[in-house]
Amino acid sequence: MAAYLCPPAVIHGEHPVETSQIVAEVRERHPHAAWAPRIDGIAAGTGIETRGWMLPLEAAVAPGDGGGLRAVGTGAAQEALARDGFTQQDVDRVIAALEAIPAPQTVQERTAPAWEAVQSYGERAARGALQSAGLDAADIDCLITSHSTTPALPGLDVALANKLPLRNDVMLLPATQWACVAGTRSLALAADLVAADPDRVVLVVIAEALSTTYQPADDTLESLIVRLLFADTAVAAVVTGRPRRESTLRLDAAWHHTLPGTHDLHRLETRADGTHFVMDRRGPRAVQETVTAMWEWLRLRYRDDPDSWHPDVLLAHPGGTRVLEYMEQTMPDAWPSGLLDYSRDSYTSGNRGGAAVFDIMRRAYDAGQKPGSRAVLYAAAPGLTATALEGEWL
Repeated sequence: MAAYLCPPAVIHGEHPVETSQIVAEVRERHPHAAWAPRIDGIAAGTGIETRGWMLPLEAAVAPGDGGGLRAVGTGAAQEALARDGFTQQDVDRVIAALEAIPAPQTVQERTAPAWEAVQSYGERAARGALQSAGLDAADIDCLITSHSTTPALPGLDVALANKLPLRNDVMLLPATQWACVAGTRSLALAADLVAADPDRVVLVVIAEALSTTYQPADDTLESLIVRLLFADTAVAAVVTGRPRRESTLRLDAAWHHTLPGTHDLHRLETRADGTHFVMDRRGPRAVQETVTAMWEWLRLRYRDDPDSWHPDVLLAHPGGTRVLEYMEQTMPDAWPSGLLDYSRDSYTSGNRGGAAVFDIMRRAYDAGQKPGSRAVLYAAAPGLTATALEGEWL
């Protein structure tokens, strides 16, 4: 399978959002929620003190441009009041009062600026990855993109093809709905593409504005957790079929796994006020099942060398602390400690979704991961589906 990965570029959201800011905003908006007395403990339990967003917190909590009459319109309301015998003076007073009621942002108001940011951040990440690989946009033969929280058609692939710009004959492969598994699955696809043609050069770009799932009006416990978890990040990397001086990781094998009957555990729902990320409390247990299946894949892959083989670094998308804890608890006793240090470090500044594995990889690269280190990359996503890769640090 051998595919070669150049150092990834990572662009973090430039607007820092403190957990204390989120707690204050939520507490003021939902003072009587059942979980309100526990909000400080819930926030502290995430282990995240700040995260970067592409847009400021104020943009997420601001009311929409229209007032309380946006749905029916001023004219229809005036006619209805007049038919019911209201005087013109009373009609004017009622209309003014209704128009003063703040209305939530519409899907368009919430998504449009985020989509612009996703394109801008994605372009910056792409240019950074090209520079790290010592290549130009003209060298790219295929572009794989993912951005799950800002639906658009055409998508990020076409936007980047124009912005970079890429050659007219470049293969564009958008994978909008990969979500959290985008990091590993895009690399697995890129590896298949360069295996078919070793001279092919693949650029992977993932740009996620996960902050668009911050929904101020939602008072569920799950919505509170979503508010606290997500960060915005754009990442990119170049994958080649032949080693380059800039190559940092060789990918040797890929594994995919999907759990039947788990499609409703995590999902995005588009409602009148935007995109909602819905979580089920059974989710972490399902993710743990994919971790167990990955351990079995690695055991079988190295069954002829069970006592001496182990990964030296585990780049695992940290959907949450429970998943990381489960990984550590179920690893073979002989494996070294600290395999998840970079994953934990990444998670302290937010869940980056599909961009997480590239961010974790960059942290390992910046820390000077030793050549010859065996690496395992893992991520799971709504579906519930997972992809892992195994390779060697160069």
